[in-house]
Amino acid sequence: MCFISAIILAAGESKRMGESKLLLKWRGASIFEETVDNYLASAANEVTVILGNQATEMEKLIGDRTVTVAINPAYAKGMSTSIVIGINVMSPRTQGIMLALADQPSVTSQTIDKLIQVFQLRKKGIIVPTYHGQRGNPVIFDIKYRKELLALQGDTGGRDIVGRFYNDIQEVPVENRGVLIDIDTPEDYRRQQPG
Repeated sequence: MCFISAIILAAGESKRMGESKLLLKWRGASIFEETVDNYLASAANEVTVILGNQATEMEKLIGDRTVTVAINPAYAKGMSTSIVIGINVMSPRTQGIMLALADQPSVTSQTIDKLIQVFQLRKKGIIVPTYHGQRGNPVIFDIKYRKELLALQGDTGGRDIVGRFYNDIQEVPVENRGVLIDIDTPEDYRRQQPG
């Protein structure tokens, strides 16, 4: 079985929300806690959380959860800086790097597990979930893309690498619209609130 490291990118500034979106209420906890718990309940071998903006408050929310916490002091320079930190602290045994967005609380552990199961077959090096033909997150990268991920700059995630290595992509259809939805604005938050 391949060793999978889930890196949850939770350092952003929430500029479009106007307040720290990850601290907003969700199912009796917060968006951040729901996301972290979904990855902890999955088949990922380790979960690393990259914090930056509001790091102190978010570390309190983590409590005794078994995650690795890394602080990104350069979070204002964009998502790539968090990806680099996550890769530098992940286990040396890692074979699959799962990049996860902290503002996607509707991505279930079942969906995460489906992506991991497909990655374990190692037919392709990049695993991307799709919902009704649209690509979403999280994305799993084979460890062979470590150099490319470490070279990312600015406010970019893995999309640049997905674009460049399109022949090595395996799309995985899922019945979880949550893979498409990240919560960036007050309207997103109101619309996506669980019933």
